[in-house]
Amino acid sequence: MATLAWREIADNAFRSWVIALCALVIAGFVLSTALIVRGSGDSLNLTLKRLGADILVVPQGNETQVEGALLTGSPTKSSIPISDVALIRNVRGVRAASAQLYLESLSNASCCAVSNMFIVAYDPVTDFTVDSWLKAPLTKALALGDAVGGVDVSPTSSDEGIELYGYTLHIRANLQRTGTNLDNSIFITSQTAEQMAKVSLTRAVKPLEVSANTVSSVLVKIVPGTDPQEVAARILNAVPNVTTIQSPDMFGTFRAQISAVRTGMVAVLALSVIFALLLTGFLFSLSVHERRRQIGVMQALGASRRTVLLWLLVEVEALALAGGVVGVVLATACIYSFRRLLSQSLGFFVFPSGVFAASLVVLGLVAVMACVAVAAVLPARRILRDEPATTMRE
Repeated sequence: MATLAWREIADNAFRSWVIALCALVIAGFVLSTALIVRGSGDSLNLTLKRLGADILVVPQGNETQVEGALLTGSPTKSSIPISDVALIRNVRGVRAASAQLYLESLSNASCCAVSNMFIVAYDPVTDFTVDSWLKAPLTKALALGDAVGGVDVSPTSSDEGIELYGYTLHIRANLQRTGTNLDNSIFITSQTAEQMAKVSLTRAVKPLEVSANTVSSVLVKIVPGTDPQEVAARILNAVPNVTTIQSPDMFGTFRAQISAVRTGMVAVLALSVIFALLLTGFLFSLSVHERRRQIGVMQALGASRRTVLLWLLVEVEALALAGGVVGVVLATACIYSFRRLLSQSLGFFVFPSGVFAASLVVLGLVAVMACVAVAAVLPARRILRDEPATTMRE
């Protein structure tokens, strides 16, 4: 079977190359779509897990802006009076409440080593999100001028740093990867943010505005066993002009975005697969018709229809496997190599785990071999219905 299949593949190089290319396209598109959809969802879940908050309190009408800041590193100018943080902590059912302020470095300014870097000012004393996601625990508390960077912010030695608004920040630790623009962000204490604002008055192209009386959002952790909906309702009653977002409802806009991306990719995938299968079926149908006399001779010599069909399937599946392997390798390499570009384009993407990626590779190969087999069997079965004598005379 293998020898006969190889001879046919070698004698019809152009047709073989086209069938293998169709298999490559099917496998590549199937795997790329699965990796992108899964990676986007994993990134959202990682960010939600990193926050560790049961409820997010944001200014009324600014839910999407604050979620965008947390996920894609897009700062928002909306604010909550800092006095409201104490009111939230006093709400029954609230275990912890930590405020965060979202800032951004200047664009292409000499006073900032990094353009448009997302800066988060937080309180390490009340925080329950940043420290839990450190790649390695801090040996000592953050001092004035110290900072925690995202995974892609390179840590520096003690005598170097990153200059923002004319103020030098020293990276003392890095967070784990989230697959969002937070991986390129920097986290500083509220005191450091205030000091940076003072320095920026004389050293920056444009001063940094930091209000000591406002925050961008408040992350809330509730008492175990407490109903989040009840706690959220109490917060709304106690604090005016705010909105609460419970953990399961966070990033709803971005989940809808993933759904739209998935729909578009599935549509492109379906069209590509249909075209590739039609082309494969057409080419294999031509191939089978060219071999009608050969098939008739094999049947006359005693080969059963099942044997002939198996021979034809071995040929097409060998081409499908060769093209599929190349397709999944190229797709995996491209998605992995451009994972940061995908993260920047979508706002969130993390390459799936090795085990899951490997399972998708296997799934992609199985899918392409099954699809190509279906495309090849149909024309082959039509020829095999004819009697050997009839086939040999044609």
